[in-house]
Amino acid sequence: MPTHVIEKDFSDERATLLAFLEAQRGGLRRALLGLTDEQAKAKPSASELSLGGLLKHAVEVEQGWVRRAQGLEPLIKRDESNWPDSFRLIEDETVKDRLARWEVVAAETESFVRGVPSLEDTFDLPEAPWFPKAKVSMRWLVLHLIEETARHAGHADIIRETIDGKTAFELVAQERGEAA
Repeated sequence: MPTHVIEKDFSDERATLLAFLEAQRGGLRRALLGLTDEQAKAKPSASELSLGGLLKHAVEVEQGWVRRAQGLEPLIKRDESNWPDSFRLIEDETVKDRLARWEVVAAETESFVRGVPSLEDTFDLPEAPWFPKAKVSMRWLVLHLIEETARHAGHADIIRETIDGKTAFELVAQERGEAA
């Protein structure tokens, strides 16, 4: 991992969890640095994944999980018929607008996590064949968002390197304005 989370106060569990989540978001965002929307839509590997699609998916997933934890319905309903649309930029969607949307979603996530009475509070997992019938904690929510975002940031590293050879380390340097 080319970046490290350094917290001043690890006794603040919420701040620590949110810092790790933001670090993983950064990995996915950096994979898009300097690319055109056409490059972000490219599927240069054996999979159907694109960087723009991974970005869109990460934003929708984060927002959906937080809304579920709040007892609300997701803003975007996905089923078998439209699930593939969560992994690709469609119509007039751009990287710029998805990144701007993620800023809003990330702020909503942070506000919710900081404001929830306890990380031990629970909510029901969605009804789906791949989920057990169970309740999970708010701590689980943030850890799951870290896990999900990290998985896709790793995918993004491979796709970006396939597009133009840039590695995560080079992109960190680029973001910081340093020579790679």
